Amino acid sequence: MADLLAGGPDEMVSGEGRIRPHWRGVMSVIGSLGRAGLAERGERLTRAMADDGVASLLPGASGAALWRLDPLPLPIPADEFEALAAGIIQRARLLDAVLADLYGPQELLANGQIPAQLVFGSPAFQRTARRSKGPPRRPLLHLYAVDLVRGADGHWAVLQDRTGLASGLGQLRENRRLIGTAMPEIARAALPRSISPFFELWQEALSRLGPHGMGDPAIALLSPGTRDPHWFEHVVLSRELGCALVETGDLTMRGGALFLKTLSGLQPVDVVLSRVDAATLDPLDQPEAPAGSGVPGLLDAVRHGALTLLNAPGAALGEAPALASCLEALAPSILGEALQLPSLPTHWLPDPTSALPPLPEGHAHWIFRPAGQGSASESLERPGQGGVAAIAMPCLPVAPALEGGALTPAPFILRMFAVSDGMGWQVLPGGIARLVTPGAKLTGRLPGGGWCKDVWVPADPSEAIIGPAAQSGPPIAIRRTAGAIPSRVADNLFWLGRYVERLDRAARLMRATITRLRRGAPLPRELAELGTLATCLREAQLLDEEARPSAGNLASLANALEATSRPAVRQLQATIGTLVESVRDRLTADMHATLTQTLRAAEEALDNSPAELPDLARALLPSLRFANAVAGIASENMVRGGARLFLELGRRIERAMAVASEVAMALDAPAARIEAGLRLTLELCDSVITYRSRYLAVLQPAPALDLVLADPSNPRGLAFQLAAIGTALRELAGEGDAETAREVRRLFAEAEGITPRLLAAQDQAEAATAELPRLLRGMAGDIATLSDELSRRYFALLPPARAVGVDVGEPAVITA
Repeated sequence: MADLLAGGPDEMVSGEGRIRPHWRGVMSVIGSLGRAGLAERGERLTRAMADDGVASLLPGASGAALWRLDPLPLPIPADEFEALAAGIIQRARLLDAVLADLYGPQELLANGQIPAQLVFGSPAFQRTARRSKGPPRRPLLHLYAVDLVRGADGHWAVLQDRTGLASGLGQLRENRRLIGTAMPEIARAALPRSISPFFELWQEALSRLGPHGMGDPAIALLSPGTRDPHWFEHVVLSRELGCALVETGDLTMRGGALFLKTLSGLQPVDVVLSRVDAATLDPLDQPEAPAGSGVPGLLDAVRHGALTLLNAPGAALGEAPALASCLEALAPSILGEALQLPSLPTHWLPDPTSALPPLPEGHAHWIFRPAGQGSASESLERPGQGGVAAIAMPCLPVAPALEGGALTPAPFILRMFAVSDGMGWQVLPGGIARLVTPGAKLTGRLPGGGWCKDVWVPADPSEAIIGPAAQSGPPIAIRRTAGAIPSRVADNLFWLGRYVERLDRAARLMRATITRLRRGAPLPRELAELGTLATCLREAQLLDEEARPSAGNLASLANALEATSRPAVRQLQATIGTLVESVRDRLTADMHATLTQTLRAAEEALDNSPAELPDLARALLPSLRFANAVAGIASENMVRGGARLFLELGRRIERAMAVASEVAMALDAPAARIEAGLRLTLELCDSVITYRSRYLAVLQPAPALDLVLADPSNPRGLAFQLAAIGTALRELAGEGDAETAREVRRLFAEAEGITPRLLAAQDQAEAATAELPRLLRGMAGDIATLSDELSRRYFALLPPARAVGVDVGEPAVITA
């Protein structure tokens, strides 16, 4: 369809070749900036999107998964917007009425006003959503979007209605913020109308739509999760609307009502703004849904009025392209009005082999074939079910866009949005202009990659700004619970903490190894340290078993660091990036920017460093700085609640296991060589300066091991980690998990008992090397078991394992 990408009307220039009045403010700024200034603003916008993580649609994605925002907005005159808004509201009312009939009495089908094949042959039609008696529960249509194109006659027409998952609002919100940051000159010159009141009105509308008219309903935004291309938008919308961001695995049905599973118990959910395909919402109603998807019984709660689901199940039927061919005839009979905002000429062909209707001059046929939930295929190559819809597609309108440092005309499709509270509709004063590149699909959910513009409506100083009324209600009870987060979020935070510590450990082990390899021929003490470091690297899965240092061959270890350890660290960074995005809704903008920017710097340093040991050592420093940034954010930016507690638990458990394991390996040597192990232990635990300040240059086993194992004031030591784990568990469960608390206290007592044991020994070195490796490895195993128990209780939500039976020997264990 490349022939549709050029030749349409120019939005900036009138028929006389003059710049239109509403473009003059934008063009005056472009002229004052010049080509160099405009290119610099474009680069600034690109950096802002990257810094905020806006450009990436999926956690860790890059390349084709990125979307771009053109720095030049698309202005629409106020009078033109008002005409469009009136047409959008009328069209939304009409579609809502049509859906109400199709899922109710179906008079339109009985009268032949809508072909039955069009409805029953559509995969978007949800048969179980129909109410045979009485009208369907309203509203069926809550959020509505429409894709528009302007014809050569200057009039707008509808390309496609979006009544299912109308995406793009979160992207639009970020577009406006980013352009205001990167190009404040344009915002001052063009003075766009604020879009904030729309989101405030939307939030108020949701609060009015509780089941049975309840006040102050609990609202949640249901997302498919971090793998969905629109995850970022879901995070933005949940923050704008002040509602919980949940996934289907976070929800459960109890007694016909919907609840959110949190660490502190079940919390009711009354209104769900769904961003999940309706065909996968409830496996009891939809046996064809993928295994493990949906919430069993959810649609039954909707049918019985215990839950408000927006948009209603089956609303995506309004997106059927062939339905547009019926709307112009339906408007007078349903609304008593002529359709103000028509569709492009659309023809329903029940027989796909039928001849296509003749085209107006300058148009091309655009063929739809049913393909899936609320979507359609633009290709005739795929076998279809039922008929097809043929749309007479005009050349797309064009607007100036910044490409390669210069302005170029770019064809676009305009998307606008409206929301209803069940009584009336509000249209957002603006929208998204998707710039269409050759080979791109013309339909589909935004953003879908690609390129877009922010759409502005000039503000009128005399116009009253309509916002939500002040809300009144009973006082809200004070809550300071630590467990009011979904178990999935707690799980992600826990593993984020663990992987951050694994990255920190990997960087420290590799740096210590590289430092010794760079010294040339090693001394016996240094060779012993290299042997211990190689063992630690293998235990951390950063080195292969074959890489063992020897006095005559250090090259194999050096090569292994480059071939095995570097990719392993890069994989840790990628996993952390995914986990950061998975908890994005729990991070403020400043916290997220700090984490993503420092992590990106660590990734770039590793990717761009040459294959030389000194360069690799320098490339590991940003990874250590990233780990420090996480620790600082956890300490200074996160409320002492569930989110921080699980991030802290993950960090402390991982560090405790690492310290215990590494000290055990460092001491696993003859007593005569203990000095090398002690020096390495102090270095890996970042405690060299503290030891020197306390004991000067005298190195003995008891004071060194006391500092790294038994001193509760050393944040890199074992006792500190165990004390922090105990504190976090008390804040989470109080006295409700006495067994786990006893286990943590026992481990702490074992760590504290190490120092008296060494001081009482006649030979500290002999006692340390003979007894501590086995003790520390056992402690590391017990800490790993503790981690498994926490996962069972808080993430898998299973009761603790219990031993049954009285037979002699190993007891049987059941996991109920």
